[in-house]
Amino acid sequence: MADYLEKQPGRVSLGGVSIRDSISNTSADKEKNNATVTTVQIDEREAIVARIKDSEDMADILTEDIEFIIEKMATMDAVEAIEVLTAAANYHGDDINFPEKTLKKIESLLTGAGAYGLGEMMYDLDIRLEACMMKYHSPYPEVRSVCSPRDDPSIPVETFRVYLIGFTWVCLGAFINQIMSYRQPHISLASHVIQILTYPCGELLSRVLPKWRVPLGRFSFDLNPGPWNFKEQMLATIIINVGAQGSVFNSYSPTMMLKMFYGQTWINFGFIVLMGFSTQFFGLGLAGVLRRWAVYPSKAVWPTILPTLQLNRTLLLPDKKKKINNWTISKYKFFWIVMWGTLVYFFIPDYLFTALSTFNWMTWIAPKNKHLAFITGSNIGLGFNPITTFDWSVVNQSSPLVVPFYTVANRYIGTIVAAITLAIMYYTNYKFAGYMPPNTSNVYDRFGDEYNVSRVLINGRFDQELYKAYSPPYISAGQLMYQSAAYAVYTFGFAYVFLNEWRTFKEAIVGLYKNFNNRNASSFDSFRDPLSIMMRQYKEVPDWWFLVILVLSIIISCLSMHFYPTTTPVWAMVVAVLTSAGLIIPFIVLYSTTGYFMSMNNLGTILGGYMVPGNGIAPIFTRMFGYTLDNQGETFIGDMKLAHYAKLPPRAVFRAQILATIIQIFVTAGAMEYLVFGLKEFCSWTQPAKFTCPFAHELYADTLLMGVVGPRRTLDFLYPTMKYAFLIGAILAFPLYMARRLLPNQLRYFHPVLFLGGFLRWGSLYNLSYYTPGFYVSAVFMFFIRRRYLAWWAKYNYILSCGLQGGVAFGGILIFLALQYHPKKLAWWGNTISKSGVDGIGTATLKAVPKGSYFGLPEGSWE
Repeated sequence: MADYLEKQPGRVSLGGVSIRDSISNTSADKEKNNATVTTVQIDEREAIVARIKDSEDMADILTEDIEFIIEKMATMDAVEAIEVLTAAANYHGDDINFPEKTLKKIESLLTGAGAYGLGEMMYDLDIRLEACMMKYHSPYPEVRSVCSPRDDPSIPVETFRVYLIGFTWVCLGAFINQIMSYRQPHISLASHVIQILTYPCGELLSRVLPKWRVPLGRFSFDLNPGPWNFKEQMLATIIINVGAQGSVFNSYSPTMMLKMFYGQTWINFGFIVLMGFSTQFFGLGLAGVLRRWAVYPSKAVWPTILPTLQLNRTLLLPDKKKKINNWTISKYKFFWIVMWGTLVYFFIPDYLFTALSTFNWMTWIAPKNKHLAFITGSNIGLGFNPITTFDWSVVNQSSPLVVPFYTVANRYIGTIVAAITLAIMYYTNYKFAGYMPPNTSNVYDRFGDEYNVSRVLINGRFDQELYKAYSPPYISAGQLMYQSAAYAVYTFGFAYVFLNEWRTFKEAIVGLYKNFNNRNASSFDSFRDPLSIMMRQYKEVPDWWFLVILVLSIIISCLSMHFYPTTTPVWAMVVAVLTSAGLIIPFIVLYSTTGYFMSMNNLGTILGGYMVPGNGIAPIFTRMFGYTLDNQGETFIGDMKLAHYAKLPPRAVFRAQILATIIQIFVTAGAMEYLVFGLKEFCSWTQPAKFTCPFAHELYADTLLMGVVGPRRTLDFLYPTMKYAFLIGAILAFPLYMARRLLPNQLRYFHPVLFLGGFLRWGSLYNLSYYTPGFYVSAVFMFFIRRRYLAWWAKYNYILSCGLQGGVAFGGILIFLALQYHPKKLAWWGNTISKSGVDGIGTATLKAVPKGSYFGLPEGSWE
C-alpha cells in the first residue's frame, strides 16, 4: 500500500488541502495542472478504498458507505481527528464489543506520526479515516453491516397501510406465538419472520390502493403515498414485534390456577385483560424512562435485533452485485434459498425422523443403563454428548448466529461447570436428590410421587397440621442448583454491571434530571454519536408521557388486586414492582451489550412468599409483575433501539407501540382461553403436540416452595444453603470487578455474569444437549468466519440466521396444523428410539424409595 502511494506523481501527503498545495499551479500550464489535480483526487479516493478493503476491521464497509466516508474525510483535518479518536479511546476502552484491533490501531495513531511507523502519508490517511468512522458511522462491524450512516427524513413512515398490515399481523402473530410459547422446543414467529410476511403485503397495497388524499384537516393523509419503503416496513415490523413477538406472562396465571395446580375458578377473561393492561403498559412506561441507559448510548449494540435490520435492507434496498470472498449471490436470493431449504428439511427432524432432533444416540447403546442416561441423556440426563441434534430449532437455543461469540462461550462454559456440579450433587445424594430424576422441575413428596398441593391447603391457604401429616416438598438437584444460581446472579449481576457501567448510569441520571427541569430539551443533545445527532431532526417523546403510562398502569393493577379475590395485598404488589424496577437498569444494560437476557421472575416469588406467607397464589402475582418489568421492558426497549437504528420518528413509534399493545392484550387473552379449555392434555408431559409447558411446571415448583411452604421453611429448614447465594453473589462482585480492572487484557472476554448465567439453564428439561451444537455454530460463524472473512460475514451471516429461523418457524406451524393438531402418528424406529429406554421415559432415579417407607427428613421432624 505504501509503495503504491509513493509512486503517485506530485504527492506530498494525503491531507485534503496539502494535496492541492503540493501541486504546481503556474498560469503557463493551467490545463496540465488541472489534469494533475484530478489525477491526485482520483488517487486519494483509490487509496482510501484500497485502505478500507485491506483493513481487517473495515472490510465490511459497503460501496455507498465508502463514498460517504470519503466525502467526510475531505472536511476533517488532523486536529479534529485526534480529538475524535481521543474521545473514542476513552469511551470504548473497556467496551467488550469494540474491535480490539481497532482500539489498538487508535492507540497507535494517538502516539503520533513518528511512532506510527508507516510514514506521514499513511498516518494522515489513517487518522482521518478512523476518525470519520467514529464520528460519522459506527465502530462496530455488525452495526455497519445493517445500518446506513445517512438518513432521508422525507420518506413516508406512519402511513395508513403500515397500520393496516401491522394490526392484521398482530392479531395473527400474537395468537400463534401465545399458543406456541408453551411448546418444547418452542417455535415462534420472530420479528424477521414476520418481515417476510409483511413485505409482500406492503408491495401489494402499494399497487392496489387508490392514490387518494383523505381530507381530515391537520390529520389528512395519503392513502397510498407511493412505493412501499424500508421505513414503512420497519415500523410495521415494530408494530407486529410489540404485539406478537412474545407471550404475555400473566397468561401463566390462569394456566396454573384454573386447570393445573390451585383450582381457582374466579379468574375470567376480564381479569386477564386488566392484568394485561397493567403489566404491558408498565413495561412500556419503564422502557421509555430507560432509553438513556439502553437505547441512545452507542455501546448498546443490541445484537439480538441486528438480523431484523439486515433482513429489512435485503428486502427493500438494492443489493449491488459484487464479489465477496468469491461469493456473488445476492442477499435476497440467498435468503430465499436458505429459508425454503430449511422449511423442507425441518419436516425430517420434527416429524419424519424425530430421533434426529433428540439425538440421544449414546443411550441407544444400553437403553436400560440409567447411569448412561443420567450423564449423556437428552431428556432425563445432563446431555454430555458431542453430537446432540440435527434440528435447527434446538441448535438455535443459543442464538449462535446473533449474539457475540464471547456470550455463547461464557454461558456454555458455565453450563458445563454447572453440569459437573449437578452430577456431584446427584451422585452424593445431596439433600436427597438421588430419589428424584437429576434434572426436572417437578416437586416431589417423601414417597417419591409428584407433590399434591391440595393435601396441605384448606380454602387455598396453607395448613400446618396437614403439612406435618403429609410431606415437605423436595426438588431435584437441577432445580436446587438453578434456584441457588438465580439468587446469586441477582446480587452479583446488579453489583458487577453497576460497577462496570457506573459512568453510563451517572450520565443517564444527569440527563433525566436536566430534561425534567427543561421539558423542551431533547435527550439526543446529551449524546454525540452519529445516530443520535441524526435523530435530533425528529420530535422526541417527552419523559413525562412515559411516566403517565407508568402511573396509570399501577392504578389499574392496584384496583384489580383489590376488587378481585387474588388474596394478594396491594402493598405486596407495589413492593415487588419497586424492587424489580431498581434491578432492571443494570440488567437491561447487560442485555443491550451482550444479548444475554437475565430474568428476575424468581425474585418476585421470594418477595411474595415473605410478604404473604402460606399463600401459593400471591407469589404468582408478585412474580408476574416482577417478570413483566424485565420481559416486556426488554421488548419495548429493543424496539426503540430498532427504530433508532432505522431512523424512525420517535413519536410515530410511540403511537404504534401503544396501539399494538392494546390489540395484543385482547388477542393473547383469547388464545389462553382456547389453550386452557380447548387443548387436550394441555401442559401434560405426554401432550402429543409437545405442549408440555416446561416453564409453567418450573413456576409451579417455585411458587410451591416459596409460596405455599414459604421461604422461611424452605430456606431455613429444607434447603438452608440456598439463602447464602444472595450473600455470595454480592461478595464476589467487587473482587471480580477489581480483577477485570487490573487484568483488562487477560480478562477482556471473560464475563462472570454470563458464566453464572450458564447455571440458570438447568432445573427443567433443558440441558447440555440443547447448547452444545449452538456453541459449535457460534465458534465457526461468530469467531472464525467473522475474523477471517469479515466482508462475507457482514453480508450473509444475519441473512443466514433469518433464513434458518424463518424456515423452522413456517415448517413448525405447517407440521402442527397439518399433522399434529389432530395427531397423525408415524410410528417407526426413528420416531420411537429417542423416547424409549431410561432416558426416554424420564422417571428413573438413582435411589428407590423402599416399599411402605419414605425418604428425606425423619418422620415428624419438619415444621
